[in-house]
Amino acid sequence: MMSQTKKLSIAFYWHMHQPVYQLTPTGDFLMPWVRLHAVKDYLDMLLIIDKFKGIKLNFNLVPVLLDALIDYGENELHDIHSRLTISPIEDLNEDDKLFIINNFFDANYQSMILANDEYNRLFQKYQSGEENDISIFSDQEYSDLMALFNLAWFDPMFKNSYPVLKKLIKKGKNYTLDDRIKIIEIQRDIIRKIIPTYKKFLKKGKIEITTSPYYHPIIPIMLDIKGIKKSAESNLPDNLKMELDARMQTENALDRIEELFGKRPKGIWPSEQCVSGKELDLFRDLGIEWTISDEGILSNSINFEFVRDFRGYLEDPYHLLKSYKYKNGINIIFRDSVVPNLIGFEYPNHDPENAANDLYDRIKVAQSKLLSSPDENHLLTIAMDGENCWENYKSDGATFLETIYKLIENDPTLETVLISDYLEKDTQKPLNRICAGSWVNRNFKLWIDEPLKNLAWTYLKQVRDDFSKYVKENPLNPNIEAARKELFICEGSDWFWWYGEPNDSGRDNIFDYIFREHLKNIYVYLGLEPPEYLDTPLLSVVAKPSRYPKGEFTPVIDGKDNEDDSWLNAGCISIPDGPVLKEDKFYDKICFGYDKDNLYLRFYVNEYTKSIPSVAKRVNQMYIYMRNQSKKQTLSPIRIIQKAESLLPISKEKFHNEIQISIYDGEINLVRLVEAIPNNLWAIKNSKNIKAVYDKFVDISIPFEDIGIAKDEVLEFVFINANFGVKNFYVPNEMLLTIKRL
Repeated sequence: MMSQTKKLSIAFYWHMHQPVYQLTPTGDFLMPWVRLHAVKDYLDMLLIIDKFKGIKLNFNLVPVLLDALIDYGENELHDIHSRLTISPIEDLNEDDKLFIINNFFDANYQSMILANDEYNRLFQKYQSGEENDISIFSDQEYSDLMALFNLAWFDPMFKNSYPVLKKLIKKGKNYTLDDRIKIIEIQRDIIRKIIPTYKKFLKKGKIEITTSPYYHPIIPIMLDIKGIKKSAESNLPDNLKMELDARMQTENALDRIEELFGKRPKGIWPSEQCVSGKELDLFRDLGIEWTISDEGILSNSINFEFVRDFRGYLEDPYHLLKSYKYKNGINIIFRDSVVPNLIGFEYPNHDPENAANDLYDRIKVAQSKLLSSPDENHLLTIAMDGENCWENYKSDGATFLETIYKLIENDPTLETVLISDYLEKDTQKPLNRICAGSWVNRNFKLWIDEPLKNLAWTYLKQVRDDFSKYVKENPLNPNIEAARKELFICEGSDWFWWYGEPNDSGRDNIFDYIFREHLKNIYVYLGLEPPEYLDTPLLSVVAKPSRYPKGEFTPVIDGKDNEDDSWLNAGCISIPDGPVLKEDKFYDKICFGYDKDNLYLRFYVNEYTKSIPSVAKRVNQMYIYMRNQSKKQTLSPIRIIQKAESLLPISKEKFHNEIQISIYDGEINLVRLVEAIPNNLWAIKNSKNIKAVYDKFVDISIPFEDIGIAKDEVLEFVFINANFGVKNFYVPNEMLLTIKRL
């Protein structure tokens, strides 16, 4: 007789968050992501379960996001993109048009641009033109570009509920100002429905709503920076003194959710699933019944390593599929860490129905391994960002989600649950200790203990100390709470996530600007003069090479790892991994140096790329842009197609020489020197004197004479990785490297 399958509960838990993109409470948003994700994700992710009687979902709504939705829907605030969209074309100046061509293609190419013939035509025209040439488009094309960008971000669901939207999408081109105004009005109407719809589903018992501390701060760092494992050379403050802020941000969030939805959350999603013992004590003191963290934290806390096979299946899923009670009484669940990566990054590359069936198979495999479990109740927690991956799917993820929900609903041995309901019926396993950390590498390294991140914490600490001192001396100032709000904004995790290595938003300069402006606002509200150091971008203070050349040296240019130690005297700059795609980085590090005649470069090839045939065989391009700091030369603009980094100040610089290095299938197939000529143009120059060799490393020697650098003159240069001429990033991204020829 076969053993009966144990029922498995599944908690889908979608996290919705965006940081503050405004400089002032009533000012325009500098980035459009709240508005665009609102019409693409926040409402349709909820409405989809109307098709399923038995499906229940959990949503984590961060208050700072809800406030922004209210600003868009009720207060009718704008972001830069939406304000331009409703502006008459004849009123646009050159800067407006430059902003449009650099920002209104900010959409997934495969699913959002290529899918629309006219949008794709405009994109191809933009790609083939000169960089930042605003004359490339007619006035009508600018109007169409703004309309198509906004239309591309609508979830397909809304075509049926808004007949006017369906007509606008079908129109395809020749959009008028009235059309563009209608598009923004429909977006506002959708945004206005989001909070009431969540409230309705909450009352029906179809969803559970939780929250995070108000502005999404990393609470464990705020509570105990001394307890965070840091490198020996870390220059962090000894004590942040932010315990009160941590408590207020958490309590204010609970109050805000209760105010908006009429029900106080029982659970809380700690920002970035960061946990620590002191944080769990704080949560319990505030009446929170349960929280969540990641599989890796559970592994460290119970000293049990979760072993997976080559397909990612757990050998023993029992411990992960249980709920826990921490020693202070608060309940904790832990998410599976593989499934979010599959949904976020792997499944979009496959047919959505096949992907959903793969997820279902994984669920069933885990369930099949519970036959020997002594318990009746088991919970698989699928918890992840609910907004940032769906544009990579067909139909904005609808087919995938509908398929997996249907498969689960039709399986009597599976059920979806509201987390609080499940915890009430389950008997929790005791958890005597919690190892502090986050969902990323089981530590806090993505937010602290890196030079630029540490500088941001130092700035924040200094400003908070000034704020505290002022409040003690002037407790009756009516603007104290407004200033405190600005302080809380600056404590959000997003600033520290994007500062420094390894993450790159392509808009790091904007995040840096917003962070410093909110620090300044604290002083403005208190009637004080902001300190001058807040005027200097943090990026320019720290974004420098790990070292500069120690002096002249003449290395052997052979690309080999030989006994020549000349490169030990080189300057070096590392190229960090992106947050996800390591294989997009062909080089790990670049070293540079010189003697009296030549500039020397060594590119350290990422060994990971060599192990992936599809990556190794693609064309990998690196550009070097150079100019003479010491004298006037003919200069021309960078001519690589720039997408994500188009707003970086360095991308607007002009240069005298360009060197392109192209590598394909393990060999250098192009080294070309190009020289600037008048009228912002470039001309190929003889490059026979440049030597380039690729073995283990890519070694290059460039004669100073060939690039116009005489004795005692200073060379300024920057590297740009440009695979396929599109996916590019700058090394470094906020400054030019310099070498003085001796």
